[in-house]
Amino acid sequence: ANKLRALVTGTTDKSLYADCDFVIEAVFEEVGVKQQVFGEIEKIVAEDAILATNTSSLSVEEIGSKLAHPERLVGFHFFNPVAVMPLIEVVKTPTTSEAALATAFVVAKNLGKNAVLTADAPGFVVNRLLAKVMGEAARAVYEGTPVADVEKAFAPLGLPMGPFQLIDLVGWKVAAHVQDTMVHAFPDRFYANENFHALAELDAVVEKDKGGRVTGWTKQAEKVIKPALGTSPASAATILQRVQDGLATEIKLMLDEGVVPEVEDIDLCLILGAGWPFIDGGASPYLDREGASERAFGGSFHTPQIRGIEHR
Repeated sequence: ANKLRALVTGTTDKSLYADCDFVIEAVFEEVGVKQQVFGEIEKIVAEDAILATNTSSLSVEEIGSKLAHPERLVGFHFFNPVAVMPLIEVVKTPTTSEAALATAFVVAKNLGKNAVLTADAPGFVVNRLLAKVMGEAARAVYEGTPVADVEKAFAPLGLPMGPFQLIDLVGWKVAAHVQDTMVHAFPDRFYANENFHALAELDAVVEKDKGGRVTGWTKQAEKVIKPALGTSPASAATILQRVQDGLATEIKLMLDEGVVPEVEDIDLCLILGAGWPFIDGGASPYLDREGASERAFGGSFHTPQIRGIEHR
């Protein structure tokens, strides 16, 4: 442990980056800030050094647009908690070189991670679909559904935690930013509420039981939320069907857009990056079985459908 610890150093002197082969940026999610950091680093590192951004939803191409050599930039998106989650989304821009991509995959493997190649599209894979989940949860709350009831409505998906418990883990500011990014890109399909940013400024947003499950809002959060609540709470069945159909629609569009080559790539990303239950065989077989694929686009992701074992 001491030997490994001695290999890790910290510095505020950027000149010490001169001998780095692979630089990962993980600063605040704002394009201008990331461009500034990369602009400073590019002048210091060697010409063959690879630059990687850990952005969760910003355009990698835009981040690298001011670089002298944008072909050396690659998206390299980790998932929280980084020590536990085995996925890295490796994001390719139209200019990313094969050398940069190959290096990113080797680094990911040496870190003990599973890398999935994705196009430079809003939210990439996991955050685009989680934004759908979180957006539908927020929509239900603002219609007037109690937050604890919304959390329970998502239980049949089998995710490790409810949407608001996940937001509380990832951070409300990050969640608000991701929702804004997705709504800006696809305003007709994603939901965000301006109160997200007001909530993100609070010290504590939700109350939880000893098991970490969300039971309600803090008093501070109630003051922010209550004035905006509707009076038409949604049923658990309605909430679940909305998110199922929304996921099916979005996955089909991602395949049509070429975000990834195959639906299995999306299933793998959700299992490794979002904790989707492995027993389902992936999100796409689950959505086929639930009828969401048929409702969303009149077809299925798998023909014949992957049914699994049915107990009688």
